[in-house]
Amino acid sequence: MTQDRLRPLVVDLDGTLVQTDTLHEQALALAREHPLQVLLLPAWLSRGKAQLKQALARRVALDAATLPYNADLLDWLKTQRAAGRTLVLCTAADAQTAQAVARHLGIFDEVLASDGQTNLSARRKADGLVRRFGPQGFDYVGNSRDDLTVWQAACRAFVVNAPAAVLKAAQRHGNVDEVFPAPALQARDWRRMLRVHQWLKNLLLFVPLLAAHQFGNAAAWGAVLLAFLSFSLCASAVYIGNDLLDLASDRLHPRKRLRPFASGRVPVARGAAVAPLLLAASVALGCGVGPGFLGWLAVYFLLTCWYSVTLKRLVLLDCMTLAGLYTLRVVAGGAAAGLVLSHWLLAVSGFVFLSLSFLKRHAELRPLIERGDNAAAHGRGYVAQDAPLVQMLGIGAGYAAAVVLALYLHGETVQALYRLPHAILLTVGVLVFWISWLWLKSHRGEMHDDPVIFAVKDRVSLACGVVFAASLVLATLGLPW
Repeated sequence: MTQDRLRPLVVDLDGTLVQTDTLHEQALALAREHPLQVLLLPAWLSRGKAQLKQALARRVALDAATLPYNADLLDWLKTQRAAGRTLVLCTAADAQTAQAVARHLGIFDEVLASDGQTNLSARRKADGLVRRFGPQGFDYVGNSRDDLTVWQAACRAFVVNAPAAVLKAAQRHGNVDEVFPAPALQARDWRRMLRVHQWLKNLLLFVPLLAAHQFGNAAAWGAVLLAFLSFSLCASAVYIGNDLLDLASDRLHPRKRLRPFASGRVPVARGAAVAPLLLAASVALGCGVGPGFLGWLAVYFLLTCWYSVTLKRLVLLDCMTLAGLYTLRVVAGGAAAGLVLSHWLLAVSGFVFLSLSFLKRHAELRPLIERGDNAAAHGRGYVAQDAPLVQMLGIGAGYAAAVVLALYLHGETVQALYRLPHAILLTVGVLVFWISWLWLKSHRGEMHDDPVIFAVKDRVSLACGVVFAASLVLATLGLPW
């Protein structure tokens, strides 16, 4: 151990100390904050990776406090520092980024990084460390194939989060001292990345079929099922894009910080590669449904992208857009089934979804209210004192849906569609109770920040759904006697 303390311990940054790649994250941050400057990336890259990294670091600064650090490695480094070892952060990331990390952690004695001229990676990193400390004059902690030459120049190698092939190649040199294994990607990580649970929202595509009583129309059901799959893949692509653009905000959120990209369990590069594939598969399925549906799918995708980049930061417009995206699912379902939608259905749906959108924002403001400050919600246009107004608007929208539903149920269409139309009046009471229940839970601070996820897990909401459906069945079939 005495000999070890005499040798500096050199630590890589990307994929080693942090469970992400800072270059990729800075490129995503540029797309979010300065989207037009993304067009300059090829020009910067043509001057070399070091120039590219410096250009990105000058335009977007990552928050070092929220980066997903490798907790096990960081704890070990702190024990090494406490034992008297010199710690050196040596990375191919730009010096500005590396210095920010070093200042935040406060455990490094020296920082070596790319400087806009030299990309400190692979052989350049190995040669630089040998010049600085001498052959085998340092120990090195790394993770990638680029680090193989550095491990060979080091006295002792510490392998972190490395793929099996890289670990095997490093071990052939014979100086691997310790291995920090990479966490295995599980099916749960992929489900969370794709947000499979959010596919429940796409069941709204089936609403036009149910509302029109097209229960025996097998062709329409098949078309809507294909549309459901297409919409779900498109939604997953959009969710991935939104998560990639929202990394900074998600890492400040008590629950969202555990999402696959924010936590570093899934590399952001993998998400950037998977999203276009999902979108292509979605379009392919949409072509099988028909041009009408494909047009609404394109509207949904473009509006969602606009929302992710801009609209979600604009007060009121964000909630109206969310409500519109929900309603688009109903419209797309009608297009897939070849049905003309009733304006009553669209009005009721729109007001219900507007209420849920305001409910989502109110739930996000609750932590600010409980802390007693009036800070703005990160990545949103609201402050804590907006919560009562948001609550009022949301409750009003929910009750407006109930009023429109009541007016519809007194129309001639209901008399023609249902054998026992009076039974359907119960749905109005159920809707009023359910809206009131959701807002009561949010007022108490017991609402999930996604009301739809809350509803599918909440027994009262599920009971409301059963009673609502039962009233529709009774109205359709009539009394058995």
